[in-house]
Amino acid sequence: MKHFFVFGLLFFVLKQGISQRAETLGSAFNTEYSELHPMVAPDGKTLYFERISHPSNNYGKEGSTDVWFSDFTKDNRWAVARKMNNSINKDRYNSLFSITPDGNTALIRGVYKNGRKENEVGISVCKKKGANWGQPEKLDIPKLDGMCKGQYLMAFLSNSGKVLLLSFSEKKNSEEDDLYFCLLDKSGKWSKPESLGPDINTSASETTPFLAADNNTLYFASNRKSGEGGFDIWYTKRRGKGWESWTKPVNLGPTTNSKEDELYYSIDASGEYAYFSSKNKAIGKSDLFRIKLREEVASTSQDAALASSTNNANNTKTEKTENALNTPTPIVMLSGVVKDQKSGRPVEAKIVYENLEDGEELGVAYSNPATGEYKIVLPYGNRYAIRAEAKDFIPVSKNIDLTVQGTFKEIKNEDLVVAPIQTGVKVQMNNIFFEFGRATLQAESFFELDRMAEMMQSNQNMIIEIQGHTDNVGSDEANLKLSQQRADAVRDYFLKKKLPMERVRSVGFGEARPIASNATTEGQAKNRRVEFEIIRK
Repeated sequence: MKHFFVFGLLFFVLKQGISQRAETLGSAFNTEYSELHPMVAPDGKTLYFERISHPSNNYGKEGSTDVWFSDFTKDNRWAVARKMNNSINKDRYNSLFSITPDGNTALIRGVYKNGRKENEVGISVCKKKGANWGQPEKLDIPKLDGMCKGQYLMAFLSNSGKVLLLSFSEKKNSEEDDLYFCLLDKSGKWSKPESLGPDINTSASETTPFLAADNNTLYFASNRKSGEGGFDIWYTKRRGKGWESWTKPVNLGPTTNSKEDELYYSIDASGEYAYFSSKNKAIGKSDLFRIKLREEVASTSQDAALASSTNNANNTKTEKTENALNTPTPIVMLSGVVKDQKSGRPVEAKIVYENLEDGEELGVAYSNPATGEYKIVLPYGNRYAIRAEAKDFIPVSKNIDLTVQGTFKEIKNEDLVVAPIQTGVKVQMNNIFFEFGRATLQAESFFELDRMAEMMQSNQNMIIEIQGHTDNVGSDEANLKLSQQRADAVRDYFLKKKLPMERVRSVGFGEARPIASNATTEGQAKNRRVEFEIIRK
């Protein structure tokens, strides 16, 4: 027993002790000029960064900063970097602060109105128009222009699109920055900057914030005491749902930090690689580096702290180890296309995802205007309601249960549908739930029903028919009765919302109109549904 304990302890220490040293990104990125501010796209397929006074910059070698990028190729290497277009590189000194998971929206330095630079402190957003970037437009942050009095301004937009992190100083010409946050409300307006609090901000400088995909793990650079030297990368985790309480920041240590300056830490959504810039052993004044956060090892024992993958011929498991303290919690990346339910064509839309239990809006995103493609990041811990919103369309919501923590996962081809507001169109109400075998609406249904009631109130001439359906379990008579009662329950809810009785009809079809085979539990679940049909637009 003693030998088994010693072996197990040694195995644990070996696995926990695995730690890669930072490696240079090589000649595809690093030159004799300065490269800094690597920002990896959440899907890990594109890396954006800045080059200072490079001869190919728009303003050349005489003092300039342009944004460049490289794509990860199918043969598992980074392509030679290219300069971004003039929608991003509009000024002499340019920065790309963050990129959304879908790659459709970039946060950049400076204030622009109608594509022209303004003499104002702030940041702008640049959105894709098909394959190309559109002109940047100011992101309206209340009080920012008056609060930011120091020499620098850095920013990061969370993957959810709901939280903006900033670093700046409120002291004139100061280089000692603090970290702040702004929150996006349901109307699309940002709150004024608020300090992240004394758990993070010190008398030293805190800058280059990066919030991981889990929406809880924050990385930043600081020149505070007890570091390796210069600016180091530190991390902290959010406590609770607010943004002013954090765990004590921890230095990432010598595998990442050195006596030189390390800045601009970013991680792909899978949590596999982190990227940062450093002066340590740089070809130029600053180079780009990466470090592997998860390592594959062979094991014949089970370890709850590890995520297992496939078994090999020796009945061992290839497992990815990670330091659970300084790496983000795994998430799910969901992607697909927003489509017109009737024509199948792609639609430009706003993507909204909420907590299904209480209706709290947790994130927003936007589909590509040309292709309809979207991509969002969903942390574990919630049941999500997801929908696409577009003018002259009705959202057809979906839901996904991520309450049980799992490993990083990509779910592709999860298309979202919007139904045109036209006579004869049917819309499936996927986020309407009833108590088992009864016609009593569950509370999580109310948010979807409230949106439908608002839509009806905005379309005063619309008449709809609520249609209830069941699977084939039980008698025909019982199923017909239950489907009618459920349709009536939805109608009654709408009537309580002051919709005129003559505008809302209800009918039950029982098991007569299946949309899937009743031979499987999955098919039966699809057949138990409530729809509404537009009788008159």
